Order: sequence, then structure tokens, then C-alpha cells
Amino acid sequence: MYAQDRVRKFTENIFKAIGCSTKDAKLSADVLINADLNGVDSHGVARLAGYVRLFDHGRLNPKPNITIVYETPSTATIDGDKGLGLVVAPFAMKLAIKKAKKAGSGWISVQNSNHFGIAGYHASQALEHDMIGWAMTNAAPLVVPTFSKEKLLGTNPIAVAVPADKQPAFLADFATTAVAYGKMEILQRKGLNAPMGWVQDENGDPTDNANAVKEGGGLLPLGGDREHGSHKGYGLGAVVDIFSGVLSGANFGPWVPPFATAGFHGLAAEQVGKGTGHFLGAMRVDGFRPKDEFKQSMDKWIERFRSAKHIDGYPVQIPGDQERNFRAERLVSGLPLIDPVVDSLKELGERFKVRF
Repeated sequence: MYAQDRVRKFTENIFKAIGCSTKDAKLSADVLINADLNGVDSHGVARLAGYVRLFDHGRLNPKPNITIVYETPSTATIDGDKGLGLVVAPFAMKLAIKKAKKAGSGWISVQNSNHFGIAGYHASQALEHDMIGWAMTNAAPLVVPTFSKEKLLGTNPIAVAVPADKQPAFLADFATTAVAYGKMEILQRKGLNAPMGWVQDENGDPTDNANAVKEGGGLLPLGGDREHGSHKGYGLGAVVDIFSGVLSGANFGPWVPPFATAGFHGLAAEQVGKGTGHFLGAMRVDGFRPKDEFKQSMDKWIERFRSAKHIDGYPVQIPGDQERNFRAERLVSGLPLIDPVVDSLKELGERFKVRF
């Protein structure tokens, strides 16, 4: 267990060591630490070495000049200048909120960015403005569409944050695959097998091999197989890819550049756009009904779902509950980091002369 303040400061210093401004380093560290606090260990500091690898491969600009390249009163496309998605996405979300204040809603597509951490972090920025927040991103092609042997989509997450009154906010944040690839990385580090329904091998057959994706196989869409609705996961992932990549002018489908995790470094020979793409939005609640009425209705919605008759030992939760439970615990106990993650952080510390 490691104190989150210690890990946060170390993370900030590593980002500064590769050239990020103090402001951007603090923001980037905040996104990663929030993932760990919320129990999303696959997208926390375990990813720090991956961002450094992006920098090493010349794919990350630590001091980006983020620009608006197309704009209407309620929409815009921004060019992230190869910056950290951890910085570019918050820029986009601020712009979405600004536009929503004037136009009722704001929608921002992003090109030329990189991995942006947990989608829920960005969607949640709308909550303090009594707005509904949206965030999604395309990602490296690790996912096979239903019946395909080719990897053509990313894990392509979607997050939606909805404010309530006395109840905590509703926050749905999920990959459109059976599992995020970061979970596979955790299994690889621990030397464990994957549950059936998460991946297929290079021949298209189900497997429990946690290294299957590296060996020519692919992650499966949400649902796992056709009989369990994988075509729906495939459809959701395709929507995210179109909104994030095709709409913005970023790469899409099999051309999305990989995040620089172990085994995935290079770019596709052909590029159809610029970098990784995101799509973020903010909607004013009072663009539809008085915000206090809506938030009270959300309370009633949440309370009714919480009071549902449930299976013994498994009360019904609302999206966001699990993360809040992890957060309450880890703010006290610290962050649990497994040995391979600690080793990678120590290696970064030695390289950049930053004490872990």
C-alpha cells in the first residue's frame, strides 16, 4: 500500500521530467491518481510507463499547442498537437461546458491526441455546472468485431455523468468490450488466465490465454459472442469510433495508433487521420426542465433502484457506487500497487532521478 500523496507527487515529477509544464503535470497526475482511487487500477499509475514510451517514440508532445480548427456556437473540433490525452480531453471538456452555458449544449470532437485515461474523469467535470457530461474515445485496434478474425476496433469506452440532488451523481463509465485491455495487462503481470468470453485466439476460437491479443488473437466485444449479444458491443464500439475518429479527422478503425504498452509500439503503415480521437459533450439540465426538479427526480430514480429486491448479499448499485466505495477506502488505506507496477515506477525514478 502506498500513500496517494506520495504516488501523486512522483507521477507529477515524471511528467515534468519529460517536459510537461507544472500545470499539465499536476492535471495528468490527477487523472491517473483518480483512476487508482476509484479502483480502476488498469488506468492509473500502472499506465505511467506507457506515456513515457509514447514520449520516447516521438508520439507525445509534452508542451502541445491545442487549437480549435473548426467551430460553431455549440460544436468544435480541436487539434491536440500530439499532447497527452490527460491534458487535451480536459481542455475539450472545458470548451464543451463553455459552449453549453451559451447554447444549451456543447459538443467537441478531438483529433491528434493520445490516451486520455478514464473517461469518467472527463465526463464528471460537467457535474459541478449542473450539466450532464459525456466522454468517449477510440483506441488501438485490439478488438475483433463479431465473427471477425481481424482486430479493427479499440476498447472504445463511453462515460456519462448525471447530477442528482442529495444522492451522489450517476456515473456510467465502461468499455464497449467484454473487458478493458488494462485488465488483461494486470492478469499478465500476475501470471493468471483470463475468464472465457474475454478473448479469442488467432483462429477465432475462445481462449483463456491472457496473452492471446499479443499472439494474434483479439479482445471480444461486450457480450463475448453472438449468442450473448456481442453484436451490440460491436455496435457500441463502432459508434464511439465514428464519433471520435471519423467525425474529428483522427485515425479510426485499424489505423488508430496503439498506446505504448508492452508489445504494442509502432504505428500502422497507413494513417487516415491525425492521432487518437475523442468526443466530449456537456448538456445543460435546465435546457430541458428546471434543474432542481430534474435533480430531485434523479434522487427518486436512484433511491428506487437502490431499494430493489435483490439477490442475497448483492444489493443493487447505481453506476458510480463501486468507484465511490473504492475511493472512500483508498483515501484512508492508500493505493495498492502490485510488484510489477512498483518495479516499473522505480525504473522510471532511476531514469529521471526522481525518488519513488
